[in-house]
Amino acid sequence: MSPRVERIHSDERLPAEADVVIVGGGILGSTAAYYLAKRALSVALLEKGHVACEQSSRNWGWCRQQNRDRRELPLSVISMRLWDELTRDINRDLGFRRCGLVYATHDEAVLAGWEKWRGIAREYDVDTRVLSRAEVAERVPEARDKWVGGTYSERDGKAEPALAAPAIAEGARTLGATIHQGCAARALDLANGKIAGVHTEKGYIRTSAVLCAAGAWSSRFLRPLGISFPQASIRQTALRSTPTINIGEAVSTPYCTITRRLDGSYTLAISGKANLEITPQAIRYSREFMPQFLRRLKNVRLGVGRSFVSGPDSMPALLTNDDRIFEQNRVLDPPPLKWLVSQVVESVRKTFPQLGEIKIDSAWGGFVDCTPDAVPVVSQVDGVEGLVLAAGCSGHGFGLGPGLGYLAAELVVNDTPCVDPTPFRLSRLVDGSKLDIAAI
Repeated sequence: MSPRVERIHSDERLPAEADVVIVGGGILGSTAAYYLAKRALSVALLEKGHVACEQSSRNWGWCRQQNRDRRELPLSVISMRLWDELTRDINRDLGFRRCGLVYATHDEAVLAGWEKWRGIAREYDVDTRVLSRAEVAERVPEARDKWVGGTYSERDGKAEPALAAPAIAEGARTLGATIHQGCAARALDLANGKIAGVHTEKGYIRTSAVLCAAGAWSSRFLRPLGISFPQASIRQTALRSTPTINIGEAVSTPYCTITRRLDGSYTLAISGKANLEITPQAIRYSREFMPQFLRRLKNVRLGVGRSFVSGPDSMPALLTNDDRIFEQNRVLDPPPLKWLVSQVVESVRKTFPQLGEIKIDSAWGGFVDCTPDAVPVVSQVDGVEGLVLAAGCSGHGFGLGPGLGYLAAELVVNDTPCVDPTPFRLSRLVDGSKLDIAAI
């Protein structure tokens, strides 16, 4: 089942023309819409389902700088500042809280890696502490293991996936943007290598600028234009408990991760555990993804599921250019993995016995769209003037969402970018560049 999401209304009239059209109403697309509308540009935000219906509502909600890949760290610093500013400027509760994030480990090598990362953190004035045995035991009490240490960042935190993207989209609307849900973008219209408009299921919009922020659907959406975007989806699972006692706001251990929600419930998951489903698109990009897949094999299960015949990585998506495929699958909503649900419940109960017989309210699945190096793409697209791609967030998109959307907006208007966009360029994935796989 899908997680609960705050629903917002759609604007009935599709504009005949817009300065910018955004394809995809997740956290990234909604945030970009806000920052573009703030520049007094006319913006049309298109979503085939409803805002935040896919990964933007299916994640843990962590907003962190701690333990980020060096390439993402400047953007994560900006994102944390923007989370504060968005909460203030939109005047809506996004659930953003600088509650601090705790990591615990029983592995000395992992602890040494965190100690090494602290040196990188200092370069960006990111405050993080390496915790001793006694300190981590105090912050993660009554757990089943004797931790050797941990890390803690007081300024990191969390937001509410059910609230954030819809509230930000509404913030964009107050600045003049229009929001069109249940309105799939079918294809881009080009004239002499430039964006001329967007064909949607509800009509045509003239525009000279498009931001593709379509998540797991991005590669398929761009393929008819001859644009190659190596992208693969990892099927993950998360659970939500009923409200219970507070044993910590956001805690990650090798066995499970818990995140307390505003209503006193917890989002429960196991980091890295997932299904790696064999799909036509995964086969197509197998060479590019093989190093990452080999690294992840110990944590994933291989198999074939519905994604082989339905969805963005499927056989129909690969072999046909049917531009109605997007509206045929409004919401990518895979069921939770039964084997993983059982593991999560067992691990939480063993790791945090003080929770007792914690009760599960709901569980859901989702597809995390990944790049071969597990670093997002935020990039102007070579050969198509006016087209920007922002996707492949590799499980990092929610917390980085404000920064990614801000950077994407800057690239759309050709403004000086807030960070060096080179690490996020699309071309690195297709021009033979040596890829350094980020920690996942």
